[in-house]
Amino acid sequence: MGVRLIALDIDGTILPYDGIASGGAPSPRLRAAVTALVEDGRTVMLASGRMRAGVIRVARQLGLETPFIAQEGCLIAHGDGAVVRELKIDRQLALEVSAYARESGLDYEWFSSDRYAVTTESPATKYYAELGEVTPEVHERPETLGIEPNGVGVLADAEQSSRVHRELVERLGHSLHLLDFPFVTVALAPEATKGHALSLVAQDLGIAASETVAIGDSVNDVSMLAWAGRGLAVAKGHQSAKDAANEVLPDEEDAVAKVLESLL
Repeated sequence: MGVRLIALDIDGTILPYDGIASGGAPSPRLRAAVTALVEDGRTVMLASGRMRAGVIRVARQLGLETPFIAQEGCLIAHGDGAVVRELKIDRQLALEVSAYARESGLDYEWFSSDRYAVTTESPATKYYAELGEVTPEVHERPETLGIEPNGVGVLADAEQSSRVHRELVERLGHSLHLLDFPFVTVALAPEATKGHALSLVAQDLGIAASETVAIGDSVNDVSMLAWAGRGLAVAKGHQSAKDAANEVLPDEEDAVAKVLESLL
């Protein structure tokens, strides 16, 4: 059977990482390709690490009303933002991650579907809040703010982040899904992955993995690139995404739009 479901990561895939500064809109060619796929009866959806509001904005730019995945796979929502499924991290484990951050002298963040709290505002946290279209709450103890977290992030510079990830894996890797980003290690419930969320959306739609294409660029895309019948990584993506993908797209302008056009 042909391709019936296409899952697209946002930042680093259909938008550059400086998407806010550059206006934050997908290219006209990509928007046209998405429109053509939808008109052809295919389901196109977004699967992002952004918070819910930030995903909704891009979905509207693309004219999509399909379900979407947000927050690394913690959240599945309808096109209007209504939550379908939300995975919470165990609170005791969230407190253990926070304690590790304090012991290490590092800032940390708690987030739910619509709240984002961080111990200290920085360029990295400001950037994430802007992408997610949420106002960050700055507090020395985010865990005291009444947030039932989807996840907790430990913030560190590029040199420290791999060590932080390694140490958290040694401590809590048996109980958590831990993502190693350049400036933050994100702790989530074990089943909170884009791949698992994509499988659930596909199941609801009656679509098989073999009928699914996923396109991404980062460590949080690995699971969905591996699950989809055809996983595509962008040329400038993280090596882990390239390793998980069936193909790596050429390093050229509108590479994602071109591959979408080829599906028609």
